[in-house]
Amino acid sequence: MTQFRPTGYSSLPTIIKNLLIINGLVFFAQKTFGGQYGSFNFEDVFALHAFQSDLFRPWQLITHMFLHGDLGHIFGNMLALWMFGSILENIWGPKQFLLFYFLCGVGAAMIHLAAISYELMDPFKIAMADVPTMGASGAVFGILIAFVYLFPNTYIYIYFFIPMKAKWLGILYFSYELFYALRNSAGDNVARWAHVGGAIVGFVLVYIWKRNNKRF
Repeated sequence: MTQFRPTGYSSLPTIIKNLLIINGLVFFAQKTFGGQYGSFNFEDVFALHAFQSDLFRPWQLITHMFLHGDLGHIFGNMLALWMFGSILENIWGPKQFLLFYFLCGVGAAMIHLAAISYELMDPFKIAMADVPTMGASGAVFGILIAFVYLFPNTYIYIYFFIPMKAKWLGILYFSYELFYALRNSAGDNVARWAHVGGAIVGFVLVYIWKRNNKRF
């Protein structure tokens, strides 16, 4: 059976390595200079806010991808970026991979904003407009789905021990996120529609590129 194991840091492709470094530096700056008692509010300026919020700025469609809430948040995203993004960049090259990454991230943000705008039609939820959204999850979900589409029968080791074919992992993970996005559970602070949106954009892009035989 085909097994998938990520490469080491020294052999990482250029874009992946730089994304890891930039996200790490931004997270360090967030925790060092930001926060309640910090000198600068990173979330107000760079995290994604609803169109209806006075805090919304166009650049947040991109900058939110480099902010993370806590150590677990950034670790999970960067681990997935490293595991699945490296092979995609090696196949596509740095320019195409970077384009894919940002298209997935921005597409995920737009779908998330559309979902938030729908919810804000309820006047009792207007306070949600100023809730910041941050993280590379939308872009990372696009990368995961692209890997699943291109290598569906490759075995991935869940928790490094349990083998599962990529296609089953992708179906289960996407179904999980879609279920909770539709359920819209109170108190869920995860941007489920951003995850679903990133996966949808990633699938559409990789499907079109493969059909047009763009570096496959």
